[in-house]
Amino acid sequence: MTEPTFDPPKQVDVRLLTHVVYGLFALGLLTWVFAAATVAAIVIIYVKRADVAGTVYATHFNWLSHTFWWALLWMIVSLLATYIFIGYLGLVATTVWALYRVTKGWLALIEFKTP
Repeated sequence: MTEPTFDPPKQVDVRLLTHVVYGLFALGLLTWVFAAATVAAIVIIYVKRADVAGTVYATHFNWLSHTFWWALLWMIVSLLATYIFIGYLGLVATTVWALYRVTKGWLALIEFKTP
């Protein structure tokens, strides 16, 4: 009796992968409990960067990675500023800014545009 063979897909659907990355990023931003989802999105972005090179999806990956690193910087600055009671405003502003960028990018992806 022969064993069944498994043929893995030849290429990952990068459009679907980009939607997954946006979804993970949004989940992490909206819930804070699942902040690891945002980290998972960034890991996927850096692991799959070569697969999307030269495509429109590369601009989406760059958009999200820039959003992540800037948001992380401003979250850290805001957390440090909570000791003088102005950091809470910075945390809210950074979250709103990151959500805006994720929404703008995701809508551009749906419309087959670049962010």
